Amino acid sequence: MRNSILFVAALAGLGALAGSANAADNGFYLGASVGRSNVDIQDGPVRIDDDDTGFKLIAGFRPLDWLGVELNYVDFGEPENGTLKAEGNAISAFAVGFLPLGPVDLYAKAGLVNSDTKVKVRGLGDAFKSDGTDPAYGVGVQFRLLSLSVRAEYEVFDVDGVDDLNLFSIGATYTFL
Repeated sequence: MRNSILFVAALAGLGALAGSANAADNGFYLGASVGRSNVDIQDGPVRIDDDDTGFKLIAGFRPLDWLGVELNYVDFGEPENGTLKAEGNAISAFAVGFLPLGPVDLYAKAGLVNSDTKVKVRGLGDAFKSDGTDPAYGVGVQFRLLSLSVRAEYEVFDVDGVDDLNLFSIGATYTFL
């Protein structure tokens, strides 16, 4: 009898926790991600296609279960190819569409990126520069537990003059209700 009461109490506790996990996902959130960036630039004699460690700082607001907005700062690291070294960073703004599936969300996002990308030749200075505002998009999945979310996402930044600029990252966000 005592084991049955403990079992029912444990199930009730898990049910309350699951309900909290689903209810705590709306509001303002902050987070960070780290991952692999790829920079591919083929502009005359400037040819670089390399990966490096990139990171992202995230600020967002999710007013509805299915909709959010997000502002990110992205650093693409410093990929190198021989004497060439690329440097890139960006600020991006996205509308994010969520498909909540219990404590897991699938999401897609689309927006704009304001980027600054350079390729330098060691000892000689800039060989390539690109800056401006361009389209960006991405997809991801996140797991929510209470106010904490762990996410994996892939983002593409369609920057003029740059053949490929993207980031695959793993990170976390925390929602402030």
